[in-house]
Amino acid sequence: MKKTIAAVLTVATIAGSLVTVAPQAKADNVGAGIAAGLIGGAIVGGAIAASRPAYGGPVYVAEPPPPPPCYWQRQRYWDGYGWVVRPVRVCY
Repeated sequence: MKKTIAAVLTVATIAGSLVTVAPQAKADNVGAGIAAGLIGGAIVGGAIAASRPAYGGPVYVAEPPPPPPCYWQRQRYWDGYGWVVRPVRVCY
C-alpha cells in the first residue's frame, strides 16, 4: 500500500512540475517549477526512507547431519583400591 501511494505521489509531482513549467518559459514560472520539484523530492524521499528494506526470498536449509554414532565400551579405572571395569558410552 505504501509503495502504491509513493508511486502515485511521484507521478503527480512529475506531472505537476511539467504542467507548471511547460506553458511559458518565463522566469516567474521557473520558480514554481523548482518549488514543486523540491516539494516532490521531499515527498518521494520521505516515502523511500520510510519503506521497509526488501529481504530475499525463502532460503533452502539442509537437514542437519545425523547424530554421531555412539557405542558401549568397557573401560577400566583405578578407584583407589583396585582396577574396576565398567561399561561406558562413547560418542564421536
